[in-house]
Parts: sequence; structure tokens; C-alpha cells
Amino acid sequence: MKFDKPVTGGPCWTELGTSDLEGAKRFYTELFGWRPQTDPRQEAGGYTVAHLGDAAVAALTPLYQESQPVAWNVSFAVADADAAVRRVEEAGGTVVLGPMDVFDVGRFAVALDPTGAVFQLWQARSFPGAGLFDAPGTLGWVELATRHTERARDFYTTVFGWSVNASPWYTQWGVDGEDFGGMADMGDRFPPEVAPHWLPYFAVEDVDATAGIAERAGGAVVLAPVSVPDGPRIAVLRDPQGAAFGVHRAGAEG
Repeated sequence: MKFDKPVTGGPCWTELGTSDLEGAKRFYTELFGWRPQTDPRQEAGGYTVAHLGDAAVAALTPLYQESQPVAWNVSFAVADADAAVRRVEEAGGTVVLGPMDVFDVGRFAVALDPTGAVFQLWQARSFPGAGLFDAPGTLGWVELATRHTERARDFYTTVFGWSVNASPWYTQWGVDGEDFGGMADMGDRFPPEVAPHWLPYFAVEDVDATAGIAERAGGAVVLAPVSVPDGPRIAVLRDPQGAAFGVHRAGAEG
């Protein structure tokens, strides 16, 4: 990721919805060294912010609806959440939740792109998003997996104005040319029941060692550590509750 703070149009936050909040706290603390702090207010619903040092880096939450899957979600920064959801709908997406105010920290919405991937919108007030990117244990890349890449490209460039750096095998997304993520064609590599989705990648010092820690802590390796040609070393892991996420070597651009 080529920026070190939230920028409008780029990913600003990632949060896990989990069926076992206490188990997730233990797993990710062991994996990344996070320090989780749960908001004690009843109306916060158990929302837990993970820190590295003084920086907020991600969130862990209980499942708030029966239909909500155990999964990581990615939020993108917008200047005006209400205007952003109008763009989403005009471009063929669907607004699932909101926009709604979250205390005094920001305004929030959940949307579905035309290919079926869920993403979130965040209009910052007192909380801009993650305080650190692409350092070990923090968000370093986000990747859309979809079966309809051209439709997704049209949608996201319309909604966010992203720049596109495309090659025959991979598309990279950027804000004004500063790449922060990519898009992969799901093709036949995923079972039909796996829906299109956004996958966060966390930076780590050692991908292979992190994969080993994840397995010993009760998680699983979905994609074994591999070095991407002209790119970083990566792996895709699954936590004990079933949420998938990626890891890549810190400081290595996708």
C-alpha cells in the first residue's frame, strides 16, 4: 500500500465479524501482537478495537445479525456517505445498511457491488480510520475476488474514481496512481458457493512463520506461502472461526 494514512477513496479500516469474539481476540493477539480494547458501552454492542502501540489498526465485532457471515470486511473512506451511497445505487450497486451515524466518530454504510461483493463506506468525523498501514500487524493491501472483473472495474471506478493499473493477469487499484489493492478473477479456483468478496492482507515480517503460528493457534492455511512473480511473498489464512484473510511481507508492494 502506497499511502500511510487514510485518504478519500482508499481503504481506511477493516473489521472482523466473528461468532467468538473472545476466541478471535486470543487468536489475533497471538498472531499479530494486537492489544484489543472492547468498548464498554452497551450500545456499542461489544465493538472491539485492536491496537499496536497507540495506533488503532483493526476491529473485531460480534455478529449483529443471524444472516451475517463470519468474515473480514473492508471500509473505504468517503467525504460524504450519503452522496457515496447515491453513487453506489446509480452505478448498479445495492445499499444494505445505512447511512447511519456511529456516535460522534463517523457516518457508516454497507453496500453490495453488482458482482456480489460486500464493502463498507466510512465518512470520518472524530475517527479517520487506521492509524498505521503496511507495518507488521497492520493492513497492507486489499483484494477483490470476483467472477465479473469488467463489471467490477466499471463500478468501482465510477463510485470512487480509482486509478487502474491492469496487466493480463492482475488489476491494481489506486487513488491518483497510488496503489492500495487489486482484483483477482475467481474463475474456477473457487467453489461455486464462494461469493465474491474483499480480502484484507495484513503485513508481516515473515509470511512462513506467520502461517505456522496461525496453524498452531487453531487456524488453517488456505493458500500456502508463495512468492508472487515480481511481487511479495503472500499466504491466505483462515482463523479458528472461519474468517479468511491474507498476509504479505511488510514493505513489499502488491
